[in-house]
Amino acid sequence: MGVEDVLTQVNDLGALPKIGIAIVLVSVSLLFSKYVIIRPWFKLVKKTKNELDDILVVPISNRLYFFVLIGGINLSIVWIDTQNTITETFIPIFSASYILIGASIASVTVSHIVPVIMDRFTDKSNVTVSGSNPLLTFVFRAVIWFGALYLALSELGIELFGLLASLAVFSLIIGLAVQQTLGNIVNSFMLAIDRPFEVGDRIEVDGMLGSVASVGILSTKILTREEKLVVIPNNTLVQTTVINHARGGGDGIARRLSIILDIGVDYNESIDHVKYTLLDIARQCPQALQSPPPRVLLLELGDFSKVFRVFVWIDDYTDEFIAKDWLLKTIDERFNDEGINIPYPTSVELHGQPSLIKEDDAKTLEQKALRKASRQRISRIQMGKEEKKLREERENAKLELELIKNRLKDPELSGKDRKALESDARELENLLSVFDYDDD
Repeated sequence: MGVEDVLTQVNDLGALPKIGIAIVLVSVSLLFSKYVIIRPWFKLVKKTKNELDDILVVPISNRLYFFVLIGGINLSIVWIDTQNTITETFIPIFSASYILIGASIASVTVSHIVPVIMDRFTDKSNVTVSGSNPLLTFVFRAVIWFGALYLALSELGIELFGLLASLAVFSLIIGLAVQQTLGNIVNSFMLAIDRPFEVGDRIEVDGMLGSVASVGILSTKILTREEKLVVIPNNTLVQTTVINHARGGGDGIARRLSIILDIGVDYNESIDHVKYTLLDIARQCPQALQSPPPRVLLLELGDFSKVFRVFVWIDDYTDEFIAKDWLLKTIDERFNDEGINIPYPTSVELHGQPSLIKEDDAKTLEQKALRKASRQRISRIQMGKEEKKLREERENAKLELELIKNRLKDPELSGKDRKALESDARELENLLSVFDYDDD
């Protein structure tokens, strides 16, 4: 008896035996898929260094089992229903099922691939929104599922656009009801495009200051210094001025922060002495960056004091209060050692004749005055060197910036080199903007 004879006898069996055989064959197909296809594939991808294929194995294999099951049921119905009375009814359902399974595989693949691609090709020097990857993933998956639903419903004889048109009035009512929600969703895409901050940045919105805890489709959550979680609708973020305290450095360097202190001293103090003392303190700050270096500039001649502005850059804005504490404490101690006076309102009440200063006190005051005068002379010399160095750095920065701008005019410059030069140019411009305080 040949194979053809066996197939003929099987085809001549009744419906119940065929159903039993179909169940066995579908079960065998599932086992075949598991042990012959899925498991060898899983072992193979585990040996590779790429983690992406490891992530995709489980979700795709689950959908493959479902595809084999649906395909087995489809072939079983075609085989059992020799008169095609049931097959014609189920063909559109199976076609729609295949489309949805394919969309599911494409959707889960996109959900894992898009974040990896975005992280790999995103310029790390740019300000990014951590919620941007989920948003882009949501867009791609929405497109895939919309197209799949349209094709699946078409197979079932349902016109999707006609259905939507018939629900136009209902959709209008729903749209008005969820107007704010839709606005938040749209504005979340705007935030992903504009990239004003990312998770971990310290931002200020409507007087509320805190670190960004998460960026969602409807809202952004920030954690205040008092450890209160504030939920801000994305509509508010788009329509309100947002101050990012973590991105003020050159080219939006993450977490870098400039500390600015205004220190007033007595009008009798030497400008060079005060500037050099403050500059020396700023350079010794443990959290201070070497580049850009600290700066001390005379800000204004106030009513009661000369006001100096101290610029110190720190690597991480979370060290802001520690650095300020160290600077203020050290300034107070050094000013006391250097004999630099910080003016403050005082009232003096005189009774009778003023007392004469004792001879020992007079000698002590004279010695302090001599030491202070000596330090002022040394500071004047040192500050002259610092100012000369500052002018040279400024001229060199201007010259380097001009050279970079000329190089950027080269049309044959590669994209990678152009980005690097643009980053250097922005850093130099930020540095020159600090130097420009000297001209104010």
